[in-house]
Amino acid sequence: MTETILIGFAEAFAAIESAWSLADAGYDVVAFTRRGTKPALASSRRVRVLPVTPPEEDAAACVAEVADAAERLGAAAVLPLDDLAVWVCDRTGRRVAGATGDAAAFALDKSLQVAAATNAGLAVPERSADGPWIVKAALAVVEQENRLIRPGGRVAATPADVERATADLAGPVLVQRLLTGVGEGVFGFATEDGVRAWSGHRRVRMADPRGSASSACRSITVDEDLRARTEKLLAAVGWRGMFMLELLRDADGTPWFMEVNGRPWGSMALALRRGLPYPVWAVRQALDPAFVPEPPDPEPPHVVCRHLGRELVHLAAVLRGPIAGHPGPWPRRGATLAALRPRRSDRWYNLRAGERRVFWKDTWSTLAAQAARMRKKTP
Repeated sequence: MTETILIGFAEAFAAIESAWSLADAGYDVVAFTRRGTKPALASSRRVRVLPVTPPEEDAAACVAEVADAAERLGAAAVLPLDDLAVWVCDRTGRRVAGATGDAAAFALDKSLQVAAATNAGLAVPERSADGPWIVKAALAVVEQENRLIRPGGRVAATPADVERATADLAGPVLVQRLLTGVGEGVFGFATEDGVRAWSGHRRVRMADPRGSASSACRSITVDEDLRARTEKLLAAVGWRGMFMLELLRDADGTPWFMEVNGRPWGSMALALRRGLPYPVWAVRQALDPAFVPEPPDPEPPHVVCRHLGRELVHLAAVLRGPIAGHPGPWPRRGATLAALRPRRSDRWYNLRAGERRVFWKDTWSTLAAQAARMRKKTP
């Protein structure tokens, strides 16, 4: 019999690629989504979508409905795709292809992650005497009155700004000096005998040139020193399964630790294009704790992967011009147009034969969301 895997939330950035990787492996994939939303994944021919109460409205109801769905479907495992889903799935009492218990607490608490990274010898930004600083919530998910909140963070230029941000953000905060650099990621799969299937990415462009999620990224090889320190961190907390370390490499070449993602990450498309099906491996480990993945041998060639919607958002931002107060040089229009020209070697997020409706729906949703944000900012 084909085993059913319940995943969510369907609107998570890694949802489409993760769902397809599971379907490719022969699983029947069902994705839970916030009731009232229309995620691009709902246009897929290979995935069923199931609405549940949004945890931002009623966390207990969301947990109960996900648990009930897993029971009714006879799901072999539940795979959380974002931080809120980690919180929800950990409380369902079902088999989870991901972090539970202490591991889930670690995955959602940046203060625990920072302490572990420091002990492992990774460079961790501390609070400097002078600003600017980044004030960010220590907890990725906060429950308040049976509602889940993602507190986020903000830049503070003065001590008064730090105090205001601390008061406004839900839960405890971390205050670190604001760094500039290029975003990188370190991925792998932790087993009892160490990390397997190392890979990584480096950001090429951001949707918003001032700082945001990637619109394009390239795969890179993880250097041995970074591997050793990452493995030390994961071994200290007893981590098992897939992981992603988010880093910021500064102009001097220092990789600064930002956080650990204990679930599928944004550039999952890049890993999958190189034959590294981390979501599939997570499910197989959940079903068989002794499972150890076998990465491709030899290592596949490196690739660049682009997200069309975010690339168009990036182009619009550059054509609009710099905004007052933006630190650093603004991308030049000519160089941007040249860089965004499609190349035969490019790989695209969420694009595959027979599923083009998903690709165009995802692109349209990205542009519509950006337009809504712009309207909100316009007085």
